Amino acid sequence: MAKQLLPWTYLLLSLAAAEQPSAPKPVAAPMRSLPWGQLNFLQTTDTHGWHAGHLQEPQYSADWGDYISFAEHMHRKADEIGADLLLIDTGDRIEGNGLYDASSPKGQYDYDIFKEQDIDVICTGNHELYQADAAAREYTKTVPNFKGKYIASNLDYILPETGERIPMAQRYRTFTTKNQGIRVLAFGFLFDFTGNANNTVVQPVEKTIEEKWFQEAIREDVDLFLVIGHVTLHGPEYKAIFKAIRSQKWDTPIQFFGGHSHIRDFAKYDSKAYGVQAGRYMETIGWMSIDGIKGKGKKDDPKEIELRSSMSFQRRYIDNNLFGYRYHTGLNESTFPTEHGQNVSAAIYKARKALKLDNSYGCAPRDLWMSRTPYPGDNSLYTWLEKEVLANVAIKPERKDTPRLVIFNTGSMRFDIFKGPFTRDSTYIVSPFVGTLKYIKDVPFKAASEVLPLLNSGGQIFDSAELQMWQLAPPEKLSIHSDFIGPQMPLQDSFVSSAGQRPLLSSSPDLVPGYTTKDDAGDDGDDTLHTPITFYKIPNCIQSSVSMPANGDPETVDFVFIDFVQPWILTALRFTGQVYNDSSVEEYRPEAFTDLMAGWIKENWKKNCKN
Repeated sequence: MAKQLLPWTYLLLSLAAAEQPSAPKPVAAPMRSLPWGQLNFLQTTDTHGWHAGHLQEPQYSADWGDYISFAEHMHRKADEIGADLLLIDTGDRIEGNGLYDASSPKGQYDYDIFKEQDIDVICTGNHELYQADAAAREYTKTVPNFKGKYIASNLDYILPETGERIPMAQRYRTFTTKNQGIRVLAFGFLFDFTGNANNTVVQPVEKTIEEKWFQEAIREDVDLFLVIGHVTLHGPEYKAIFKAIRSQKWDTPIQFFGGHSHIRDFAKYDSKAYGVQAGRYMETIGWMSIDGIKGKGKKDDPKEIELRSSMSFQRRYIDNNLFGYRYHTGLNESTFPTEHGQNVSAAIYKARKALKLDNSYGCAPRDLWMSRTPYPGDNSLYTWLEKEVLANVAIKPERKDTPRLVIFNTGSMRFDIFKGPFTRDSTYIVSPFVGTLKYIKDVPFKAASEVLPLLNSGGQIFDSAELQMWQLAPPEKLSIHSDFIGPQMPLQDSFVSSAGQRPLLSSSPDLVPGYTTKDDAGDDGDDTLHTPITFYKIPNCIQSSVSMPANGDPETVDFVFIDFVQPWILTALRFTGQVYNDSSVEEYRPEAFTDLMAGWIKENWKKNCKN
């Protein structure tokens, strides 16, 4: 079951606590137990390189090595009770953390670290496909690392040597589970993504499900269809796949696993079809259990599992920390770490040290939040970006006195800034992309000033150009089911969990702020009880005005923007009556914006945090 250990970690000293040495210790909290069934799942999604865990947030401080130890213990428990456990990953493993982004080539260490987990079914996300070199690494590294387990139902790769278009990996796989003998047919999809590099082809889901291979697959005699994907649970793609399967198999259970929108989510399609999505950034490990599968299992009466007359699907969202891992496995600080897990944690430590990720760039004077505080506001990350950063780095020396408007999409910023040390790692966490500043010179001010309202309101002008507005904002804005839109539902003082709940402590400790998820199954999904956090809506884009005249408006401005938003900018300007095209766009600054931001921080946050 366990993979071979990283060959270059044998001589490393084991980390006594397994997690990274600089990680904060998790705090005690009331817990809900995990419901076990015949077939159980652990899911990761949208990890975005956070495989060292969160080094400033104790409730998410476990690393990939700790997750490996956890999975090994859970496999052992499954074997003991005659159940099955499968591990799932639904993509976006890259871009968003120095462990991936800081190396050259990117992922120099991270691919080897990630492959140590024994994942049963894995697929791609959109971030693996934005850049041609990233897509090539997905094909040459991740696919062979998970040979036979990587599924690409609607994704093709174009071989650079011949130009031949081939499936990125197998379209589906069938297998029989180890203990229960459940026959599974698994698909792996990506949503209808159009921003991929030209060495990949993403086929729309509606077209894929009409193909002969898919129609033949959904007619196979299996006990369960497993549909994983970098797809939102409530989106049109999964609705189409569900409808297609049900057209041939009206009663076969279907388990969906989603991703992309960075939220904890659960969906019910019918009484035998459900979906779960495990959040983002290694904050959450998803748990799903199914009972009542009428398969041709090896064991008719597995110990301690009661087969029910009707099916049962139950979920949990596991906070990624050692406190919870030990609680769910019944182990302690000395008995929890496995040799394999400790070696992977040591490999992460060595990689972080080689990449100098703890090197300090300065000291953040206050917390800056993406959506935990209103925009505009003193503690808004976007107000800081607009008023302090863009106003000072969006400067082209030969045009420094020219009035300018600077547009930046909020989705280009990916995480909060915490008061205290701002490191090399923090730079990639906050802004991992390689985008640069572009501009159109001498745009009429009246037209330029109308663009921001258009970008934030959307509308038919962008629909007709096939530009999707959700791409401008952070992924959390995607779903109406998101915990991140508006205030969260407060967790009730008392609750009844269908899986039961046993107090971890004799007296409840103070609750830590965190997820208080309300989904299609209710409000008992989080394994850890938290106090709720309020989140606020944010715009698609923000704008900084620089070198504007003291009195009145200028006649023209340099219209500056991050390169990602160029198609939306050109479309909006046409709507105002100004016709520009790609040839009108010039380079404003050659550096990646991430480097410009890091330079500003080094200059303006010089203070040593220890002082």
